[in-house]
Amino acid sequence: MTLNITDPAIMFSGISLLFLAYTNRYLALANVIRTLNRDIKSQDKKNHIAQLQNLHTRTNLIKYMQAMGVISFLFCIASMIMLYWQFQHFGEISFIFSLVAMVISLIISLVEILISGGSLKMELERTNVRDLWDK
Repeated sequence: MTLNITDPAIMFSGISLLFLAYTNRYLALANVIRTLNRDIKSQDKKNHIAQLQNLHTRTNLIKYMQAMGVISFLFCIASMIMLYWQFQHFGEISFIFSLVAMVISLIISLVEILISGGSLKMELERTNVRDLWDK
């Protein structure tokens, strides 16, 4: 198979959309952290600590998935440069590294999404939803 210089360029739009989604998740998480810190007096300590641990884990995951997205983008650019300079083999290898980095980024994103469900569960437990249904 021969890789054309336009093939890696197709990934640019996908990578850009992923960065937008990752940034939105990061901003939403930052908003949750700010709200949590503002409401610190109205929460029980056990729930607050659990939420902080969850948010810390999620923040780290977002950092790593963004880093892998950047690495994917850089390998994609390197692939295009190699293909432009007629280094077909190195261009293909660089493109494979780009795809692997993107897959790792997406897997980390999936893990973060699954963990975010735990955060919502903690928030529901804190608000005592069962008490609301009994009224």
